[in-house]
Amino acid sequence: MQTNNISSIHKAVVRLMGNRFEISVVSEDALWADERIEEAIEEIMRIEKLLTTYSEDSQTNQININAGIAAVKVDKEVFDLIQRSIKISDITQGAFDITYGSIDKSLWNFDKNMTSLPDATTAKKLVRLINYRNVILNDVDCTVFLKEKGMRIGFGGIGKGYAAERAKFILKQSGVESGIVNAAGDLTAWGNQPDGNPWTIGIANPDAPQHAFSYLDITNMAIATSGNYEKFILIDGKKYSHTIDPKTGLPVTGIKSVTIISPNAEVADAMATPVMIMGIKVGLDMINQIHGLACIIIDDQDKIYTSANINIK
Repeated sequence: MQTNNISSIHKAVVRLMGNRFEISVVSEDALWADERIEEAIEEIMRIEKLLTTYSEDSQTNQININAGIAAVKVDKEVFDLIQRSIKISDITQGAFDITYGSIDKSLWNFDKNMTSLPDATTAKKLVRLINYRNVILNDVDCTVFLKEKGMRIGFGGIGKGYAAERAKFILKQSGVESGIVNAAGDLTAWGNQPDGNPWTIGIANPDAPQHAFSYLDITNMAIATSGNYEKFILIDGKKYSHTIDPKTGLPVTGIKSVTIISPNAEVADAMATPVMIMGIKVGLDMINQIHGLACIIIDDQDKIYTSANINIK
């Protein structure tokens, strides 16, 4: 039993939503901290059930199965997340699009050894179904309808940020004043370390992801990084990342990593990929116009670009 009144960091690591979640809670009481962490894990599991495409009866799959056939009634939570996703699609001019699900493993499989790029015509044919404007939402009935048969939605670009944000909400609600929820590099931190200092977060070096190239002190902030070092294939010595441009169906090149800093983990998660797709100039222009967002980009030549409101040390 702990008798000293010294705060320390209590942690748990779990694999959920296909990602490694690490939950850290600052507390004097180890048992209390473990119980709070357990509640956060249950919340992430609940969200996974709603959003997964690996389970026939998830609401996401019901929407996909009924594409081109019928509207599907969903929980308000799922409806709202889809609505926010469509807003982000509007802001990013379609560089973010939850209907990317029609690009399946037959076109790109980063788990296997691909030796050549898929031909542009096939890619173009599959991306025809990617169009967030064909997601029809009915506020009154809380239904979602995908206009075309074969359309599929997926929350790969926003789901883990949403889950991190929800886990943080649950932790704060039950009295956790300081902590971090890290969803495979998309993390949200609040409060301070046990010594009273803000949290120090490392930004991964794209060439050596285990090492940081820079550090940021943050509190009540979220950070998400999208990089070509996570999943990629090499074809003729050139690196192709798993980030696919929804307009062409082909991988983006030119940028090694994008890091977004935002007060909200869901927004940070959702904005990292579109900046990779939009490219340095257009991406930074967009970030500079959105209040509260900041961005760090590393290009293929290791040159660092930042949004107007950021200083890296």
